[in-house]
Amino acid sequence: MSRLSDRFDPGPQVAQCGTINLGTKDIEKSLFFFRDTLGMEEVERHGNVAYLRCYQELGHHSLVLTQQEEAIVNSYSFRVRRPQDVELFYEELKRQEIEVVEVPAGAEAGRGTAIRFLLPGGGHPFELYYDIDKPPAPEALRSRLPSNSSRRRGLGVRRIDHFNVQTSPSTINQAEQWARDTLGFKRREFACLPHNPGTIMASWMSVTPQMHDLAIVANGQEKSAQLHHVAFNLQDFSDALTAADILRDLDVSYGVGPGKHGIGQAMYLYIHDPGSDHRVELYAGGYLIFDPDWEAIEWKPADFPDGMTWYGDPIDTTTGSRGRHTTGSAGLHRKPVTA
Repeated sequence: MSRLSDRFDPGPQVAQCGTINLGTKDIEKSLFFFRDTLGMEEVERHGNVAYLRCYQELGHHSLVLTQQEEAIVNSYSFRVRRPQDVELFYEELKRQEIEVVEVPAGAEAGRGTAIRFLLPGGGHPFELYYDIDKPPAPEALRSRLPSNSSRRRGLGVRRIDHFNVQTSPSTINQAEQWARDTLGFKRREFACLPHNPGTIMASWMSVTPQMHDLAIVANGQEKSAQLHHVAFNLQDFSDALTAADILRDLDVSYGVGPGKHGIGQAMYLYIHDPGSDHRVELYAGGYLIFDPDWEAIEWKPADFPDGMTWYGDPIDTTTGSRGRHTTGSAGLHRKPVTA
């Protein structure tokens, strides 16, 4: 007797945030930050490229650090649900006449074949893949808990959590709608521009029960293909407070926090990698969504300050503030780094 799943094909789907490849001008400073301070495991190193993962990630890596002249994001990668989904997404992108290129297996160490394209309306270099190695940690780092890839060290980041990207107000509706329609992201919470209520100001979307795996925000300076932050997950609120204490003593550049978002209800701490100046959010708590009929929550302008900061120092959104700082992204035909 065949299973129902054998007779039903939902089409290609994105499963989760997979990896991010950050260009850094000083890889040793970045390794001090991500490996030695946040506690990530350095899985492999090939010259000017380092591969890292958090202590509860079994996959080969969730972070690639590439030393280069420009501190830009080289790729935002998502893992798909099935091996065939890589090819199915490739065919769909071609059908939509979106330029897409194949990234060969091994272009990132431990990762199989991927496809690369620019997010319509955003310009961000997205990559989709399925195959990834799951190597054991060295004996000296290995945890006795089989669900952990390594022992908890440093500040104990558990996993990559989400990407927060920005594009211009004139194209954000296109980017947000395309991510929902083609990649299958579900809008969970959102806000519109006060002076233009038909235009998205920010949208928090997910393909998992998390409140968001991807946030798309309107850039106040009309820039596209921008990263606001990549977030890594901590176990609880006290971890975020401990992180604030330790990072302050290390002179790591702060953005804002610790505080709690009303949107998503997680504690946040925004800091900057000293090697690249990319913003990193340490993210703890939040709520999960299990309702199949979830209706997206809209934040009105009068209530939006509570959404950004439920408690803690208010996030400064004025022109020129550190809170508005973003970093750019590579284009479509960036040469893949050979492992």
